[in-house]
Amino acid sequence: MKFPWYEIVDKDEPVLQGDFLLSCPVFIPAPNFTLKENEELPFEIAEYDVIVMSQSCDLVLEKIDLVLVCPIWLLSEMEKKNDFFKKREGKETLRQGNIPGYHLLNKCEIENIRRDFVVVDFRNSYARFFMRVGLPIDIPLFK
Repeated sequence: MKFPWYEIVDKDEPVLQGDFLLSCPVFIPAPNFTLKENEELPFEIAEYDVIVMSQSCDLVLEKIDLVLVCPIWLLSEMEKKNDFFKKREGKETLRQGNIPGYHLLNKCEIENIRRDFVVVDFRNSYARFFMRVGLPIDIPLFK
């Protein structure tokens, strides 16, 4: 059974939980900097592909001032950083949700925007990681 993991949304639609924001600017404060009165905090701006984690109801009803996002990486990028993800065992452990701090999302098979498996990186969010999201159909086994 195929499950529609992804859909294309119109740019005029509100941002919802689970939306990808590609090349999202992220402000990174200088490390080990103590802010003194009347002083500006030095920072860099980096771009990340992210997924929206804030709840859709809070976003639509404008109940929050800050939107929580987590970085996402293509599985192929994770394989370059860590040999464990190159192995079938590593991919399978990730697929089963047994690597705290990471969550695997399925491939995108929509014409013209195809993407490989995506890994959500919870390691630097305000909590160590979020509970695994319950989905109606599982990602197929790695062979």
